[in-house]
Amino acid sequence: MASDNLHAPREKLSKKTLHMHHAIVSLMEELEAVDWYQQRADDCDDESLKAILLHNMREEMEHAAMVIEWLRRNNDDFAGFLKEFLYSEGDIADHH
Repeated sequence: MASDNLHAPREKLSKKTLHMHHAIVSLMEELEAVDWYQQRADDCDDESLKAILLHNMREEMEHAAMVIEWLRRNNDDFAGFLKEFLYSEGDIADHH
């Protein structure tokens, strides 16, 4: 999904909505990269290359975490859900 893949005409979208779109697409791309590196590392029998792939995977996780923090700081709804679920105890699916 490219950042220009909007579902409404760009000229009708607010700056805030466009910024959120860029963040969400970036988060999706970072998480996809985590998945790719993890799969490649699992499939790699060269320990040196595997270590590099896992290092790269962790960097993508760092990037994803940075975007999540931006979302938390810039969207009250995201902030509320992150506060409710991150570092919580108990069943994640059992919320009201």
